[in-house]
Amino acid sequence: MADLWSDLLDCLDLVPAAAAGTFDGRNQQLTYHRVFGGQLLAQFVRAAALSCPGKAVKSLHVVFSRAGRTDEPVRYEVTRHHEGATFATLSVLARQAGGVVATASASTHAGEDGLDRQTAAAVPTVPGTEHRLELDLLPWDTRSLADLDATAAGTPEVDLWMRTPPTEPDLAPALTAYATDLSLIATALRHVDGVGQRDTGRAFTSAVTSHTLWFHRPFRTDTWLLLRQHSPLLAHGRCFGRGDVHTEDGTLVASYAQEALLRFHSEV
Repeated sequence: MADLWSDLLDCLDLVPAAAAGTFDGRNQQLTYHRVFGGQLLAQFVRAAALSCPGKAVKSLHVVFSRAGRTDEPVRYEVTRHHEGATFATLSVLARQAGGVVATASASTHAGEDGLDRQTAAAVPTVPGTEHRLELDLLPWDTRSLADLDATAAGTPEVDLWMRTPPTEPDLAPALTAYATDLSLIATALRHVDGVGQRDTGRAFTSAVTSHTLWFHRPFRTDTWLLLRQHSPLLAHGRCFGRGDVHTEDGTLVASYAQEALLRFHSEV
């Protein structure tokens, strides 16, 4: 298998296709049965950013239609609905031969000055190396005081720290989008006693149905970021979770929310 970090960066290097407003993105080389949703989120961010030079992605709402095939590149078709001096709105289709894999609505914004205020809880100190996590799909330093594999019921909250290898700042939104897809279902599972994320396929079936991100300020991923996650609801075969992304000094730089299918194979 290719080096996961280099492989991910290559996937973010979308290639313009022959038709205007289209890009091709290859898939990660993973031992995974479908295209990872985080890859699609990251590539959606890149397609929107490349379509609006001079503007940064401000928000992205993605609905997942079907599982993507890992043996076929994904084509991103961008439609520009409006572009003004400061804002632009786009829609993006992620397509393979079998049909549309996912759809996205995106908004981009040119940087401008204005009041800068925030209200957020204090950010704790980054945990030491003894709290390092080995998460298969995250090719960077990740740490948490929480046990993501815990099966005992608890408060459905998780603080996850991450820091990538050195990289360009313009990749920060895409890399962060990628990371936000990984552990919100695990956070929701903390509602349930006796079940953890490693029980997928045996005790439950899950699949992300929609994911939304908002980017508030410019930031980097090669310095520490805190992904502070909470799942307020698990009901009717679905779960919902949300999170905020803070820098080490407490600055709020992004927020996200996700709904997913979460069906248990028996009563728990």
